[in-house]
Amino acid sequence: MADDQATLSLGGKDQGFPVRHGSVGPDVIDIRKLYAQTGAFTYDPGFTSTAACESAITYIDGDEGILLHRGYPIDQLAEKSTFMEVSYLLLNGELPSKGELERFTYTISRHTMLHEQLSTFYRGFRRDAHPMAIMCGVVGALSAFYHDSTDITDPQQRMIASHRLIAKMPTIAAMAYKYSIGQPFVYPQNSLTYTGNFLRMTFGVPAEPYEVNPVVEQAMRTIFILHADHEQNASTSTVRLAGSSGANPFACIAAGIACLWGPAHGGANEAALNMLREIGRPERIPEFIARAKDKDDPFRLMGFGHRVYKNYDPRAKVMQKIAEQVLGELGVDDPVFDVARELEQIALHDDYFIEKKLYPNVDFYSGVVLSAIGFPTSMFTALFALARTVGWVAQWNEMISDPEQKIGRPRQLYTGATQRDYVPVEQR
Repeated sequence: MADDQATLSLGGKDQGFPVRHGSVGPDVIDIRKLYAQTGAFTYDPGFTSTAACESAITYIDGDEGILLHRGYPIDQLAEKSTFMEVSYLLLNGELPSKGELERFTYTISRHTMLHEQLSTFYRGFRRDAHPMAIMCGVVGALSAFYHDSTDITDPQQRMIASHRLIAKMPTIAAMAYKYSIGQPFVYPQNSLTYTGNFLRMTFGVPAEPYEVNPVVEQAMRTIFILHADHEQNASTSTVRLAGSSGANPFACIAAGIACLWGPAHGGANEAALNMLREIGRPERIPEFIARAKDKDDPFRLMGFGHRVYKNYDPRAKVMQKIAEQVLGELGVDDPVFDVARELEQIALHDDYFIEKKLYPNVDFYSGVVLSAIGFPTSMFTALFALARTVGWVAQWNEMISDPEQKIGRPRQLYTGATQRDYVPVEQR
């Protein structure tokens, strides 16, 4: 809706622009006609004050620490739901009935296997290749194997591609891990849950049966839910931007994976774990807090603060509980977790952190949990990509269905040389 007008004064003239109101959250000034009316662009590096799309999937209130998927609070979904249920919710807008959930789960389970020729594709990578490099390549290559789901104008093909991506990503990630350690690939077992199947493909071996630990399975399910979608972050915006050109869905998700690989985005939990290991033991925390406060010291406390949240990340509260359960179940006596708990308590009561609103985020604990389960740090971002795929797919589908969707084309503030004539090399 556009009930109000915002007035911009430029060059001695006033121009009016509609103000649109969402169901919740800040109002948005519709500046689509700004250039036509004024001859000027806006300047917004990082697009932190720009709404690039209209979406009904995820809502974040960073000041209040709220994260909603289709209106449902993340803590309720993490505690009561399953990843398949959350996936259905993100894709379809409503929680499924029992029958709908059974059909959806069955459909996903029937798409878990990869084309057998893709196993030879893996062998083209060096054994020490980073799992994210493999994920980018394999997901992008899916379009070469599944030609029947690349026509984005066909809703049926879009749905099949969406189901395939959600179903195959655990298999792709598990195979990347197996390849890196020289173990044979383990095929999916469709009688298991989504997360149980992934754990078996990752840690199971053909030589002996693999029993899924229910506490670990529950932890992975919760981690997947917490990372399923997070509004218009860098990787989601990348998926939308790639999709705006009409690229096939596999290429779009591969682009999202490439963006997620950046240490400022998907690599944050690995950085937080490395920081906790560097601190080593609780008595060294004051030393590192003092370094964090020193502007001349390059050290930074990782896992605190967030680009959006200016309050306690609601996902971090859930993750802290999961960490205690996993470490208790596995009997892990990890000093890193002691450091994490002590550091969190100090930060929550320290004026420096309170004034700067540096609260623990989801990455603060997730690295500890994943390490305890047995994942190397190189797999952390791959797991993030696995979970975020459903959000990317939901956002991509929403973008394709949006009648106002246009190819992304940001503008710029040009500060280079003005027009000048070419000078032959002999005269320079």
